[in-house]
Amino acid sequence: MTRPLLALAAIALLAAPLVAADRPNIVLVLADDMGYSDLGCYGGEIATPNLDKLAAGGVRFAQFYNCARCCPTRASLLTGLYPHQAGVGDMTADQGAPGYRGHLQPNAVTIAEVLKGAGYRTLMCGKWHVGGGAGRGPVVRGGFDDYFGMIEGFRDFWEPTGYVRLPAGRPARAYRPGGFYATDAITDHALDFLADARKAPAKPFFLYLAYTAPHFPLHAHAEDVARYKDAYAKGWDKLREERHARQVKLGLFDPKVRLSPRSGFETRDDFYRTGENPAWDTLPADRRADLARRMAVYAAMVDRLDQDVGRVVEDLRTNGQLDNTLVLFLSDNGACAEWDPFGFDGTSGPKNVLHAGAELDKMGGPGTYHSYGSGWANACNTPFRWYKHYGHEGGTRTPLIAHWPKGIAAKGEFRHQVGHVIDLMATCVDMGGARYPAAVGDRKITPMEGKSLVPAFTDKPAERDLLAWEHERNRAVRAGKWKLVAVRGKPWELYDLEADPTELTDLAAKMPEQVTELSAKWDAWAKRTNVLPYPQPEKKE
Repeated sequence: MTRPLLALAAIALLAAPLVAADRPNIVLVLADDMGYSDLGCYGGEIATPNLDKLAAGGVRFAQFYNCARCCPTRASLLTGLYPHQAGVGDMTADQGAPGYRGHLQPNAVTIAEVLKGAGYRTLMCGKWHVGGGAGRGPVVRGGFDDYFGMIEGFRDFWEPTGYVRLPAGRPARAYRPGGFYATDAITDHALDFLADARKAPAKPFFLYLAYTAPHFPLHAHAEDVARYKDAYAKGWDKLREERHARQVKLGLFDPKVRLSPRSGFETRDDFYRTGENPAWDTLPADRRADLARRMAVYAAMVDRLDQDVGRVVEDLRTNGQLDNTLVLFLSDNGACAEWDPFGFDGTSGPKNVLHAGAELDKMGGPGTYHSYGSGWANACNTPFRWYKHYGHEGGTRTPLIAHWPKGIAAKGEFRHQVGHVIDLMATCVDMGGARYPAAVGDRKITPMEGKSLVPAFTDKPAERDLLAWEHERNRAVRAGKWKLVAVRGKPWELYDLEADPTELTDLAAKMPEQVTELSAKWDAWAKRTNVLPYPQPEKKE
C-alpha cells in the first residue's frame, strides 16, 4: 500500500460511526476576487437570483473573514489552519522559511482527507493553487477522488489548455473550438461528478467548487455583458452610494454606519507608486467609457457564476438531494485593485490601454486581457476600505451564505457571529461525523484552529479569543470588537468594529494601552503560527 493510501486508511479508522443518511452532503463554493457587496443579497445590483435564493432560504454571515489573498485563503480553508501553519503564507514559490514553503506541509490534513475517512466521496472542480508538482496536487495531496480544473492561479477563460482531469485517464468533457468557457466547464464537470456519485447513494459527498471567476483576465459571454452595457456609466462614486443604501435597507448595516471615502491604491514593488482613486466626474468621457465597459465585463462574470451555481442547485433539487445538502458560498478575498484606477491590459500590469469605438465591444472576448482597477474594486468592497492583499475589512471580509433546508430552519436571516475560513474544517468535521486526527502515520498533525459554525446556524453565540492576519507584511488582529490593523511599513491603526465597521476613526493615539495589548497578541500569534520568521528582509521602496 502506498503512503497516501496508508494515510487515508489511518484517517478512516478515526471516523465516527454515524449512519450516512444522517449526514448531509456538503457543497463548498468559492468565488475568486469577488467583492463583499457584489451579490444582490449583500447590496449589489448584479443579477444573482440563484445565490439570492439560497440566502433567502438560509442564513447570511455579516462578519465572515478570509485570508486576504487566493493561496493563503485556500490553504486555510482546506486545512482549518492559519495559512502559514500550512506552509502557504504567501504564494506558491518556496521561500525556505517554514510559513512560506508554497505548498501544503505534512503537518496539515485537508477537509477531503478527513471526510473521506468518514466515508464521504470527495470531489473538486476549479482552482487548486496551493502547490503543484509531484505529490502536491488535489488527488494525491488533497485527498480528492475526482478533480477537474487548473493547478495554478489564473488562466484565459476561453482557452482549455492547462485544465486537467485527475486521476489521469478518467473521462472528461470535450469542447468544440470556441466552445470552452472556464466557469461553465467547471460546472459541467461538477455535474458529471455528482451524477457519478449517485451510483453509490448511501455514500454522502463533499464537493469543493472553486471557481476562477471573477478573477482577471476579465472574460465573459457577450450576451451576459450586454445586460450591463449601460449599467456603469454612472461611475463608482454613485455605485458605492447605491450599494451602501441597499445594504442599510437589507439590514446588513445600521444606518449609522458611514460609507468609507474613496480608497487609496498602491502598485506592485517593481513599478511602485501610490495615489488616490479619483472622483468619477473628474475623468474624461473616453476614460469613463473604457472603465464602464471593464466593470460591465466583471459584472457579467459574476452573473454567469450565479447562473452556474444555479445549475448545480437545480441538479441537486431534481435528484432529491438539496434538502440534505449544506451549500456554503464565499469569496477568497476582497475585490482586486490591481494595480491602479484604470486597470491593466495584456499582462498583469502596469500597461493600460484606453479603448474606444469598436474596441470597447471587443473587451471581454477571446484574445483580450483586462482588469478593472482600484476604483471599481473599491466599489465592489462597499462599504469598506482597501482591497485584496490587505488586512483591512475590504481585503478580508467576505459574504458567506449557508443553505441547508433539513438543518437550518432560519430563512433569510443575517448572522453577526464572527467567523473565518479556518472554521470550515471544524464545520465539516462536525457535519460529517468525522474526527480530526492528531497524527497520520508518522506525520504529526497540527490541531485545527477553527470552530464549528453549526451553532451559529441557529444563532447561538460564537466565542473566540482572537483572529489574526498577515500577508505581504500587511497585518491585523481582531479580539472582540477591537481590531488592530496596519498596511505594510506603516503604524498600527485601532478600530472599534462594533461602532465603526468601516474603519474610519483610528483610536490608536487615544488608546495606546489597547494598541500595546493587541500588538503583543499579534506578535505571539505570528511566532506560534509560522508568520515569523519572515523568509527575507522586506524590500525597500
